[in-house]
Amino acid sequence: MTDIRGQSFLNNHPCFNKEASANWGRVHLPVAPDCNIQCNFCNRMYDCANENRPGVTQHVYTPDEAVDMLEKLFARRQDISVVGIAGPGDPMCDADKTISTFEKVRAHFPRVMLCLSNNGLALPEYVDELVEIGISHVTVTVNAVRPEVGADVYAFVRHEGRTYTGIEGAEILLDRQDEAIRRLKENKLIVKINTVVIPGVNMEHIPEIAAKASAWGADIMNCISMIPVHDTPFAGKTAPTDKELHRIRQFIGQVMPQMTHCCRCRADACGKLGAE
Repeated sequence: MTDIRGQSFLNNHPCFNKEASANWGRVHLPVAPDCNIQCNFCNRMYDCANENRPGVTQHVYTPDEAVDMLEKLFARRQDISVVGIAGPGDPMCDADKTISTFEKVRAHFPRVMLCLSNNGLALPEYVDELVEIGISHVTVTVNAVRPEVGADVYAFVRHEGRTYTGIEGAEILLDRQDEAIRRLKENKLIVKINTVVIPGVNMEHIPEIAAKASAWGADIMNCISMIPVHDTPFAGKTAPTDKELHRIRQFIGQVMPQMTHCCRCRADACGKLGAE
């Protein structure tokens, strides 16, 4: 692990490489509480210690607190290969906190991999900065590539001081995702596409998302079951069954390599996948 850009080192990311997950873990730093979109399945107000889903954390750290936590973590563990930021909101909505945290982590721990997970809306302006810091892996959550489908997934999209709804909001989000992902790949970053599978909303649309991910040159795709959450518009919807999810992955696996070991991590996840 001598070169943060060396391929053998990059292969130690447990989320992007299933084989690595047996030996390597990750830590998520919950430094970004705000979000610039509202998904109809998301509610970040609830937290249970036994709850594994994105958007959940027991504490939001400042950048300096995050570095202090890492100092203590690395003193007792040698199996953490990746430091990521995935919320509990959208990291690039709180770009100042996210960038500051990454810069401090890189300065204190120059050999660790850095990973970002976000929705892509505010990402394009920061691609060059992320490249400069040395981010190697980026996940973008793409739940629709047709605005009419996205209009059913997102309650609103907030961009440049204005709030958009329906097809207009979905179009803005998709355009920004398209720009961001293309620029990430132009800079040779490793990109994962996360897609929340929602029966009756976007489940039949997943092959189109996979085709778009392939056209973008994304490296891997992760289909995640929607988790019905209290006090959301989709609280009464049924999550896809394991059989349905398996069938989707098999079908689109011909187009995009599939991640099959996702644990739907919390924003403060730490350790090997599934071992918290």
